Amino acid sequence: MSHTLVSVNWLKDHLYDANIILLDASYHLPTAKRDPDTEFVQQHIPGAVRFDIEEISDQGSDLPHMLPNTEDFDLAMQNVGMGSGMQVVIYDSIGFFSAARAWWMFRYFGHYEVAVLDGGLPAWIAAGYTTESGRGKVQPPLYPFKSKQPPDWTTTAEHLLENITSNEYLVIDARANSRFRGDVAEPRRGLRSGHIPGSVNVPFNDLIDDESGLFKSADKVRERFSREGVGRAPVVVSCGSGVTACVLALGLEIAGLAEPKLYDGSWSEWGGRGDLPIETG
Repeated sequence: MSHTLVSVNWLKDHLYDANIILLDASYHLPTAKRDPDTEFVQQHIPGAVRFDIEEISDQGSDLPHMLPNTEDFDLAMQNVGMGSGMQVVIYDSIGFFSAARAWWMFRYFGHYEVAVLDGGLPAWIAAGYTTESGRGKVQPPLYPFKSKQPPDWTTTAEHLLENITSNEYLVIDARANSRFRGDVAEPRRGLRSGHIPGSVNVPFNDLIDDESGLFKSADKVRERFSREGVGRAPVVVSCGSGVTACVLALGLEIAGLAEPKLYDGSWSEWGGRGDLPIETG
């Protein structure tokens, strides 16, 4: 079983194993004007099924793709053919963007046999492997998936407001530096620009090799985190809406560092609330 990354060569060799389920968790920012569902129907890795982080979320929340409850997650897993004891492999169409969010969700709900495809769909295509079109066929599992009680892996705006004074947690923001500094407008309308006071910036792309599109080595990832003081305090990861923060969580796991908490509301909440302070620069 793999718990962090698998290569496209590994996936090619195990693509049709009975205990493997392959999920496409592609998602795009509103400004990208791309439809991941349409793109999936047009082209995906053979045997893949869609994992839609917008649908597999708390539909009663005003914030984007917040975590669902255990019952809704279990029902969603039934609908994609996820069974107990299966090895999950997740990818997205960008390479590293939203797949880590689905990876983190599985672990949050108690399933650790989950890995991200290193380099995602671009790496699969670059290796010369075939793709297919269509909706994908769901195979009913022998033993349905059942969530476990979620761990204490999330935090709230109120706790982070207290943290500005207490400094109990090191808050790491995965957004691009221009967004963190407040130099550009946010991709979601109505949000202020800037960052949570006292937080530090590790853009998620810093963990990805520019040339290969693959995750950097554990040593390089560890070094990048150490430059921001990781290790001196427990970590909270944040981003625009709780998606790319999970790339940082994946990086922390690969580097052998402590499990972080996720600020699920992220900047979609903090930047949209006028009662919360911000910093720029």
